[in-house]
Amino acid sequence: MGDSKSRVAVFAGIAAVLMLAAVIAAAVLFSRNSEEKHDTGKPGVGTTSKAVKLVCSPTDYKETCEKTLAGANTTDPKKLIEAAFNATVGSITEVLRSSTLLKKAATDPSTKGAFDVCDEVLENAVDDLRSSIQKIESLDAGKAKAYVADLRTRLAAVGDDQETCVDAFENTTGDTGEKMKDLLKTAKEMASNGLAMVTDLSKILGTLQLSKVLGSGGGGASGARKLMTEEYIDRRILQVVELKPTMVVAKDGSGQFKTISDALKTLPMKNNETLIVISIKAGVYEETVILPKKVNKVVLLGEGPTKTVITGNLNFAAGVKTYHTATLAVNADEFIAKDLTIENTAGSEGHQAVALRVSGDQAVLYNVNIFGYQDSLYAHKYRQFYRGCAISGTIDFVFGDSLAIFQDCTFVVRKPGPNQACMVTAQGRIDTRSPGGFVLQKSRITAEPELLSTKPAVKVYLGRPWKEMSRTIIMNSDIGGFIDPTGWSPWAGTFAIDTCYYAEFENQGPGSGTSGRVTWKGIKKITPQIAESWTGGVAYGGDSWIKTAGVPYVPTMMQV
Repeated sequence: MGDSKSRVAVFAGIAAVLMLAAVIAAAVLFSRNSEEKHDTGKPGVGTTSKAVKLVCSPTDYKETCEKTLAGANTTDPKKLIEAAFNATVGSITEVLRSSTLLKKAATDPSTKGAFDVCDEVLENAVDDLRSSIQKIESLDAGKAKAYVADLRTRLAAVGDDQETCVDAFENTTGDTGEKMKDLLKTAKEMASNGLAMVTDLSKILGTLQLSKVLGSGGGGASGARKLMTEEYIDRRILQVVELKPTMVVAKDGSGQFKTISDALKTLPMKNNETLIVISIKAGVYEETVILPKKVNKVVLLGEGPTKTVITGNLNFAAGVKTYHTATLAVNADEFIAKDLTIENTAGSEGHQAVALRVSGDQAVLYNVNIFGYQDSLYAHKYRQFYRGCAISGTIDFVFGDSLAIFQDCTFVVRKPGPNQACMVTAQGRIDTRSPGGFVLQKSRITAEPELLSTKPAVKVYLGRPWKEMSRTIIMNSDIGGFIDPTGWSPWAGTFAIDTCYYAEFENQGPGSGTSGRVTWKGIKKITPQIAESWTGGVAYGGDSWIKTAGVPYVPTMMQV
């Protein structure tokens, strides 16, 4: 173990040196470019063009990128990236204006419901872009890894929200959905370009002035030390917080509030700096609970999954858009839930019916039951961590595009409706650079007795690719024998079977054999090193938010 740590430290030091070398090389390049400026001190057209091409070089939509930045009269790549983000804000804002006009013209209730979803998620996309601009303005190479992880998370979410808007128009009448897709085409390309810009860390660092990259005190040696000690060899001791109730919800009237929603209404609608712990006493709370965006650091603390239950039955069959069917919708960051149950009781006849939707960053759930049928858990976007949770359902019952790690969780497959098959996961990554992916780590895939006794047997799969770059890794877990030997189900025809990323690593149980698995190009055989890269200590780009949540957590590989 000691030798392993030494090797990690050596490799970290090498990485730091290489990163600084890249920064220095980029700084020299831009220094040379600056010599081409006119006597006025303003950049020449050729110089600006070179800077734009450099910033746009890692993007997939280079023509859109270069057109976006054509009028930016600067050679400072940092400002060019900010300009690209600002232009994307403008593009999405224009879509929102058009959406308002189209919504007024719509007569179909389902179409109006889709516009309601778009209004919400596109506003969230604009917020994420503005947050990204602020991060670029304060980018510090000493915290490069964490900064880039945050930026990638936010920019991937911008794409996810636009995709959520388009998805809301499924099964609506008329051509409004196609109109919205056309309106978002350029904005989606611009969002993808922004994600590409920040994914290549060395190029991002190379766009900053060397003195700023190395810090205000900034010699190269001190910068290197800061980079190594703060980022690659993080030895900080994290303090686990004690969860003392801020307020109490009790259905019997013994607390300050009788409903969770009433308690949430009293919270400040702004970024909160301290934990707000809402103790929820035993009882069945029949309500739709929505935690608003920016009401951060809220903890819902139950008395146990069998005692504290939040329940609802909103569903797609009743005319509610999937996004808005959640019994509990979490839109804020740094959310924690412990010791309770969240359920949607609409049943298989309700079709899409979400129990929990998490649309906030750095969410932690421990000892939480998430019960439903189709689409039980909508792990929508950002970073999420689940420990010791039980999640039940039928079709795609864990779906979304977050980077979600499930440790020591139980996935329970239920009996579906007539002529239906079951899929545990339906991961929805849409961009190759998105950090999104589902990781099932030392977990269990089981089934209710009612499903196991069904004749003929129900087809059950580990997952299917909801979106083109769908990604799921199952490792060190126990897989029940009821899972179809082929393992993974197609979504429709050959869609995404070459571009998805599905891996199984050192699992056990009667359903874990891989000899009969589908042989798509997207089925991967991963090494122990790759498996390690999907642990929380690596994949999240910083996991202090889990360590301070006061829940069991292993940042490395776990054995069954």
